[in-house]
Amino acid sequence: MSSALSLANIRSSLIRQEDTIIFSFIERAQFCRNLPVYTPDAIPVPGFDRCGRRYSLLEYVLRETEQLHGSVRRYTSPDEHAFFPDDLPPLVLPPITYPSVLHSCAEAININDKILHVYMDDILPGLTAPGDDFNYGSTATLDVPCLQALSKRIHYGKFVAEAKFLAKPEEYSALIRAEDADGIMELLTDREVERRVVERVRRKAATFGQDITENGAPAHNGSGEGAPRLKVSPDLAARVYEEIVMPLTKEVEVLYLLRRLDADARGPASGAASNASASASASESSTAPRRSPSQPAAAAPAR
Repeated sequence: MSSALSLANIRSSLIRQEDTIIFSFIERAQFCRNLPVYTPDAIPVPGFDRCGRRYSLLEYVLRETEQLHGSVRRYTSPDEHAFFPDDLPPLVLPPITYPSVLHSCAEAININDKILHVYMDDILPGLTAPGDDFNYGSTATLDVPCLQALSKRIHYGKFVAEAKFLAKPEEYSALIRAEDADGIMELLTDREVERRVVERVRRKAATFGQDITENGAPAHNGSGEGAPRLKVSPDLAARVYEEIVMPLTKEVEVLYLLRRLDADARGPASGAASNASASASASESSTAPRRSPSQPAAAAPAR
């Protein structure tokens, strides 16, 4: 098995990504909601989608950021996903060949459209103060790292799903052949682990978001010794993980696993992942009962 799929490496990466998400939220929270940033035509940016609709300022800044990052091969990495995958520029650096640790179906899974809308509709209202402070450029440029961090964390579900499949190939293969999305969701869900993640995120947000005074003590609201003054609500960070990040991550896992037994577009399988898949295929009956999954279709290809 590739080291990228070891449980220790996956856990370490997911924990670091918690830090990135919380710190990006802290940065964005210093500005108001600033609704014109998210409203097409509110700010006349020189950018339009393929239907002729003018981009919002956020969409424009996000797309232009991806033009730069894409040219230096950010989106050739299997753990990065563009919000405008069809508009990526040519590379100015030679491409890197990454080890094929995921099934080729991973390339067709990109739920960034959903992440963008959830961020604007469900995260920003709790993260930012209402109103308009006219810091539109700063707002949009700080939204971008929030979105990139959320996208990376959620799409990391592909690596999590592959590791889970390799740990229980027979059980997952039976559910995949039955197209049992609900059964896959139940098998991959560990509610105790999720509870611990939510509480860790809550504690991190309470720690990272404190203002520290000159004597090293946390600053407090008002003049008394009340609750520490925090840059972002720990309850918000916990809710985002519990209600958005982990459910969307598991959605990616299910989308990946439903196609895990498809013929690999890269050709004959090789390595530990393919050996596990072949072993599972040989041990499973092809006459397993089938029922329609309650899972949405996969999103448009990421590249």
